[in-house]
Amino acid sequence: MTDLTDAATSRASAHPSPALTQHEIRIIVLCVLLATLIAALDQTIVSTALPTIGRALGDAQQLTWVVTAYLLAATVVTPIYGKLSDLYGRRSTLLVAVGVFVAGSIACALSQTMLVLIIARTFQGLGGGGLISLSQTVIGDVISPKERPRYQAYISGVFVIASLAGPLLGGFIAQHLHWSLIFWINPPIGLLALLPMYSLLRKLPVDRQHHRIDIFGAALLVVATLALMLMLNWGGITYPWTSLPIAGLAAVFVLFALLFFARQHRAPEPLLPVSVLANQVILTATLAAALGTGTSVGLMIFTPIYFETVRALTPSMSGVMLIPLMVGTAVGASIAGRLMASVTHYKRLPVAGLVVASAAVAAMSIDPQGLPLAAVELLLMLTSAGFGTVLPIATNCVQNAAPGGQLGTATGVMVFMRSLAGTVAVAIFGAILFGQMHASGDLQGIGGDLTRSGADFPAIFRWIFAAAGLGFVGALLAILVMRELPLKEHSAIEVAILR
Repeated sequence: MTDLTDAATSRASAHPSPALTQHEIRIIVLCVLLATLIAALDQTIVSTALPTIGRALGDAQQLTWVVTAYLLAATVVTPIYGKLSDLYGRRSTLLVAVGVFVAGSIACALSQTMLVLIIARTFQGLGGGGLISLSQTVIGDVISPKERPRYQAYISGVFVIASLAGPLLGGFIAQHLHWSLIFWINPPIGLLALLPMYSLLRKLPVDRQHHRIDIFGAALLVVATLALMLMLNWGGITYPWTSLPIAGLAAVFVLFALLFFARQHRAPEPLLPVSVLANQVILTATLAAALGTGTSVGLMIFTPIYFETVRALTPSMSGVMLIPLMVGTAVGASIAGRLMASVTHYKRLPVAGLVVASAAVAAMSIDPQGLPLAAVELLLMLTSAGFGTVLPIATNCVQNAAPGGQLGTATGVMVFMRSLAGTVAVAIFGAILFGQMHASGDLQGIGGDLTRSGADFPAIFRWIFAAAGLGFVGALLAILVMRELPLKEHSAIEVAILR
């Protein structure tokens, strides 16, 4: 058992937390769901507005950085939030995450240039990186793994709301109002989420002992991740893939990634503990969630561009057509969450789902332009519903297998890998899109309006959908090799009281 686990055990024994009533648990769940909502809504509402933002700010070439900057910042800070929440409590770290996210949203709304918007999105990501991770960790604190699948319906409901409202609001606002309004939605929801958190989360265990955050490890992670993102975004567009700058970025990424993992073996309190990474269930479940989520995020961001370029739809209609891709995930997650506690071999659920998702997205890659829109909608629904089955299973498996005192760290590792995969997927899909446009010599779309470009978008999206299929197949392989463990009967806070 690690020093961190021993410290958590000693803390729980010396300072047991008062039991929470069912009413208080419901309020806490509502609170963290609100925090999840603003993160989920921000992601879905931005996707359909991206082409409009590119036109308004006159810099469509940097459009993917509106998403990538947010995901990059969120990815880097996610494991830090998980570590901090284990050491200093969920309440303080969640309050900071919501506050930073709201401030970043206001900065995004006030942006007048693409550069300022990208910087503001980076700051917003510093808060957003903790929202979903810490929300899931708090759920893990107050709900046992055996009972947790019942609460997946609430989590799925949040994503249903975000999935339905986001694309519609984003498309409507982008076409009829001003794109900045998509960011003004976050502050009131964020402030509403802060109020109940302030008092009730005091009852969760907090380690008051002195601990050190691995700042050096975090710096290594930032450099490695940034080098990878720059390589994927610049390769084939700003610089040839065989150029010295791209080769240099690849070398920097490999070097700092190796240094980061070496640091994790030697740091007194590593950012990503080896004991967590070495757990077979945590490793495979995290890999499955990362590959599936990364692919889903990439599809969510680029499918509106597909509708506006290949199918010549308006931003509003693009938002409407995106609904099956968003709603299907919540439907699949809700079904899997409800069934998980009642079936013995629960991993069969995501196996079946990922087979369906892989087949559906492969069918879309065959003829992106010739498929009837009704068929496209059905395939998008099957894709997202199939992927949705991974989310509750992977999250519960990670938290169920997490060592004592490392629930936040294990959850942070999973969300970190999911965020990193989403960032990489957006960069890869963007490299396919803009790389193909650059190779064809058509720079008109890159300069401003993608919908007026003469590029061969059907061929481009054939490659994008094929890449998505490979991502889902990778997630399927990870689920197949994951071990199934019996679900625990008690929540983390109940264990703390018993100790």
